[in-house]
Amino acid sequence: MDIAEPFSQALQALYEKKISMSQLIVRAGEFTFQARFEEQLAPKTVAAFRKAMPFESQAIHVRWSGEGVWMPLGDLDFGVSYENHTSYPAPGQIILYPGGISETEILLAYGGVHFASKMGQLAGNHFITLTSGLENLTAFGKTVLWKGAQKIRFEEV
Repeated sequence: MDIAEPFSQALQALYEKKISMSQLIVRAGEFTFQARFEEQLAPKTVAAFRKAMPFESQAIHVRWSGEGVWMPLGDLDFGVSYENHTSYPAPGQIILYPGGISETEILLAYGGVHFASKMGQLAGNHFITLTSGLENLTAFGKTVLWKGAQKIRFEEV
């Protein structure tokens, strides 16, 4: 047996544990998506959101931003500032706006998004990316648009 083999196995086990810890299930209306935390790019946002999990809310269609749904969170303070922030999340990217000009919110892009409020352009922290079920993303967005608010739940697996 190679002397390095036990260390290699231990390292692999830690890697697999880290990967599994960063995985999520997002249940949105009648749809289920697998997702991952963006731990390397937004570590403070991920840590703050993890403390609130499992996280449940209602997703409603955006008013100013394009093809996205959002979870208005009022004055909920996650205690984070900007990191890995964008005004143009890609479909399947989830961002957290930590509050300031507008209320705290989480936004999930299902198509083209230019993140904004009635106050103007905003930026949110990209901290979750959907990894499967993307073929249902547009259907979920259209369901929210035409049928109204849908329950959404984030849980770690």
